[in-house]
Amino acid sequence: MKKIVVMGRGGSGKTSFVALMTKYFIEIGHTPLLLVDVDPDQNLGEMVGVDLKEEGKKTISELLITTFLKEGGTTVGIPPSERIESKIWDKGLYEGDSFDLIAVGTKFIAGCYCLPDAALKKALEGLAKTYRYILIDSPAGLEHLNRRIAAEINDIFDIIDPSKKSFAHIERAHKIAREIEINFQNFYVVGGYRFPETLDTEARKRTSLEFLGRITYDKEVENYSLSGKSLLELPSTSQAYGSLKKIMERAGYRQSV
Repeated sequence: MKKIVVMGRGGSGKTSFVALMTKYFIEIGHTPLLLVDVDPDQNLGEMVGVDLKEEGKKTISELLITTFLKEGGTTVGIPPSERIESKIWDKGLYEGDSFDLIAVGTKFIAGCYCLPDAALKKALEGLAKTYRYILIDSPAGLEHLNRRIAAEINDIFDIIDPSKKSFAHIERAHKIAREIEINFQNFYVVGGYRFPETLDTEARKRTSLEFLGRITYDKEVENYSLSGKSLLELPSTSQAYGSLKKIMERAGYRQSV
């Protein structure tokens, strides 16, 4: 089992990157997968064709609200994360043919993700052994690193856009991950769909981290996203998907012979 975290600034295309990565792993037979949507915008489900509400599933935050606010449950005694662990599996986990999906949702109480994060971390400890890969779609910004949802990570993919702030984001993210002792094997940099080819060399010069390439802008992906159509249904001729496959191969993810 490997844990893969995809992060980046807002609008960099990290969620579509996770969706395309999911499509790639399914096509090369590297399943089962667990998709974890930590972004409060909760766009990952739509991009892989899953509506949690229609499937009768709740986010972890919704389960906490139901358990401890609406039903009057207490947080005294057994830790809340353990109290709702079985509910996450039963009422929060969408189960598909090739991948499963869970989402943290919006904040449990104003200003704090403490309980949802603790519940997710506890659930991942129990679920991890059943999956080949766990793909985590992180929220924008860097505060999520301090939440330490996953302290043991195989690969981090940081999606960047063509801006000074984005390059600074990479440096801060790598530094913070080291400082708070998140154990990771590889920290990769990937240019998002707005990242021009002319900056490829610049990206390699301005960071000591491995730059794997960029996602090609693809009008087809834009149309799918606007219409709410799953990116898993993109044809193999998609330019964005083609560039994603090359990136994943450079990262060492290839179909087994």
